[in-house]
Amino acid sequence: MQQLLWINGKREESQAYKSLKSPYNEEIIADVAQSSAEDVTNAIDAAAEAAKEMRAMPAHKRADILEKVVALLKQDRIECAKIISREAAKPIKAAITEVDRTIMTYQFAAQEARRIYGETIPMDGAPGGEGRVAYTVREPLGVIGAITPFNFPMNLVAHKVGPAIAAGNAVVLKPASQTPLSSYKIAEYFHEAGLPSGALNVVTGSGSEVGDVLINDERISMITFTGSPEVGKSIRENAGLKKVTLELGSNSAVVIDEHTNIEKIVPRIAAGAFAFQGQVCISVQRIFVHESVFKPFVERFVEEAKKLKIGDPLDEQTDISALISKGDVERAQSWIDEAIESGAELALGGKSTDGVLHPTILLNVGLTERISCEEAFAPVVHINAFNDFNTALEWVNDSKYGLQAGVFTNDLQKGFKAAKDLHVGGVMINDFPTFRVDHMPYGGVKQSGTGREGIKYAIEEMTEMKLVSFHIN
Repeated sequence: MQQLLWINGKREESQAYKSLKSPYNEEIIADVAQSSAEDVTNAIDAAAEAAKEMRAMPAHKRADILEKVVALLKQDRIECAKIISREAAKPIKAAITEVDRTIMTYQFAAQEARRIYGETIPMDGAPGGEGRVAYTVREPLGVIGAITPFNFPMNLVAHKVGPAIAAGNAVVLKPASQTPLSSYKIAEYFHEAGLPSGALNVVTGSGSEVGDVLINDERISMITFTGSPEVGKSIRENAGLKKVTLELGSNSAVVIDEHTNIEKIVPRIAAGAFAFQGQVCISVQRIFVHESVFKPFVERFVEEAKKLKIGDPLDEQTDISALISKGDVERAQSWIDEAIESGAELALGGKSTDGVLHPTILLNVGLTERISCEEAFAPVVHINAFNDFNTALEWVNDSKYGLQAGVFTNDLQKGFKAAKDLHVGGVMINDFPTFRVDHMPYGGVKQSGTGREGIKYAIEEMTEMKLVSFHIN
């Protein structure tokens, strides 16, 4: 199979192609076009022209297009899940869940397209403002450059493309090199749904080459990026006056207070730690447990992790499959080994088989170990005991990241204290930090990024406010 570029509403050849291999068995899935700088410029040309049509398009028509995409996704739900599973090695049941979330995300986008509100301004609130009527409107930025990661190749694309189209923008999309097929499938759906040619373009290839063109072209009004902090920093430093939204790394933590019902919460926390091999931005990585329930929590957590089945991502019984690359397996394995050499106890796992890192649980890891303070992005968690709730909150905050955190407690005062003191983008009380529904504001602080996703909030990022004032004589 040869996957061509998608530019100006049609498939385009490129000068070079690269074999896309399954992370699980290294089977060649497709030969994917690699964009040149000229290809990316052509995509921006098409988007800049289409942006004029998108700006003039009524909100109800934009909503109709999004709703048609929803219908197509529902029709091809299993096919889409298989695409994700093959290119990302995401277990098929998790891939189906992602498609369902993608459907919901575009549904939210269709709804929000119809309610992009402004407000009236009471101009006579200031001297000299009498005799005036003023209001604000939100207008599309123009062309959005979207750069997406491998771990949610349909839903995280939806979180960028959905609000961009809802707001009346055009998009040049650069998907992750390992998971481009999901994006090309979505482009086909938008074309079938009636989106104007050029309003969504997909270009694949070198992140630096494609990204550099997007960042340097003045017709790109905004870059929305999900990926590593290193790349995010570079984008922000070089984007000039472009708007930038960054969703970057995390080492999400959860605090388990005393008197918590261990039996009730362990399955959910284990799911948050090991879903899609831990390759989730808000995957549970650090678990801080009150010393009074530490032992039963560890025993129950290990027991739950042992239930996970390792295997082929297309097998409906599989819970854990291959990491996205062998290099990621080697990196995570080295961090595990370093922690053990420094005194951490290995409670489960710590080994890999054929590119699959087994679910790994470490106990009492030093907080300066890389497996604790860096983003693991692997099925690895560590569990440490605490005897003071405030200390646990300090440990959560002792991180360069701040995306989301979870706290389980039966003490209302402690719940409010955690909500106030934790320096993160989202605090989940009596839930794990991996919780996300697709219309909530989502984003982080510190090196976890800047700006917010969630359709309504992303639309605010992807539009600009205009004030209109009438002087009534």
